[in-house]
Amino acid sequence: MRTYNILFLCTHNSARSILGEALASTHPSGKFVGYSAGSTPGGKVNPIAADLAVEMGMDRALLKSKSWDVYAYPDAPKMDFIITVCDNAAGEVCPFWPGQPATAHWGFPDPSQVQGSDIEKKAAFVAVMNGLQKRLDILAAMSLDKLDSMSLKEVHTKA
Repeated sequence: MRTYNILFLCTHNSARSILGEALASTHPSGKFVGYSAGSTPGGKVNPIAADLAVEMGMDRALLKSKSWDVYAYPDAPKMDFIITVCDNAAGEVCPFWPGQPATAHWGFPDPSQVQGSDIEKKAAFVAVMNGLQKRLDILAAMSLDKLDSMSLKEVHTKA
């Protein structure tokens, strides 16, 4: 079975994109390898996002806040899908992605901006995680070899 590389983009690459990377990499279908990056990475992964990713089975050492530039280099993994998960990253001019991967925007509110108790903050991260999981489940059920950008965008409207 072929696996598909998915790059999740968010401005700071500290929460939503990290969750996307972890969910894709640990998806039960085995169809995806997740990556994440940001246009202006914050340099650290949000601890709640990191804990959830580890609970999914990700190695904490692999969770890094990094620039999307690292995936534009010639020796970088070729992406099949580029998915922005925050409205800021969706509106930015992205680097050229070799191979013309399908792109989509699956916008979610920033859970790291939630104020309140630790339980309320974690609930915001879990809500984003569940939303991403639902979209990845729909994507995994599709015939990916025939998928194009328009079909990928429809995953957002069905979720």
